[in-house]
Amino acid sequence: MQNVTAVAHRGDPYRFRENTVDSLRSALDRGADVVEIDVRLTRDGVPVLLHDDTLERLWELDRPLGALSAEEVRALTGGRVPTLAQALSATGDSRVMVDLCGPVTRRTMDRILDVVRQSGAGERVYYSAGAETMLTVRAADPAAEIALTWTTLAPPRPALLAAIRPRWLNYRFSLVDRDLVARVHRDGQLVSVWTPDTRRALSRLLDQGVDSITTNRIDVLHDLRSAPRELPRRTRRQLPRRLP
Repeated sequence: MQNVTAVAHRGDPYRFRENTVDSLRSALDRGADVVEIDVRLTRDGVPVLLHDDTLERLWELDRPLGALSAEEVRALTGGRVPTLAQALSATGDSRVMVDLCGPVTRRTMDRILDVVRQSGAGERVYYSAGAETMLTVRAADPAAEIALTWTTLAPPRPALLAAIRPRWLNYRFSLVDRDLVARVHRDGQLVSVWTPDTRRALSRLLDQGVDSITTNRIDVLHDLRSAPRELPRRTRRQLPRRLP
């Protein structure tokens, strides 16, 4: 249990707006080993942190990111949507999982990889997304560390695994049990899961032997991981609303 990697989903979104520098730093301060960020490109090809394809949900601006330049995004949000370069600088030497949102072309991936390399972060950044995107990542960077997001109980085909060569299989947490963990380990991959937020779900996954947990409640995971046998198992409870 002690060795489970604690991944902060979009930072610390119950305390700060997701995918912002404040959110990333808060997550690291509260015990995260890794911060997960969502990356998309602006109209002029600058990788920035945003999960959605518009600014509407987080910033109340019904503007598509792909129609805006990086400077326009900065002006519209008061500089609070960080570029990938700013996020990598803010996270110091910590590990970063880059979740690749939306369609990812080779051009998109080359832009992202250029920023990672220019930031000197190649050894601490890894990438998550589905199979089609991960094939693009592997073609762009034969050495990239990959967490292949997989959404069914059926295992990936051997030919797909051979082409992508993932280090991790990344599952929705509700799919995971001891048998799945054992099978993935036998096949030579590690198991990462997303995104359990209750103590009950987090405790169950720790008991099942997963290797990495991505959660919005990094403080709860940190406490459970640090002293799992001393904390009570609680029933599911209502969580505070995430900040918009």
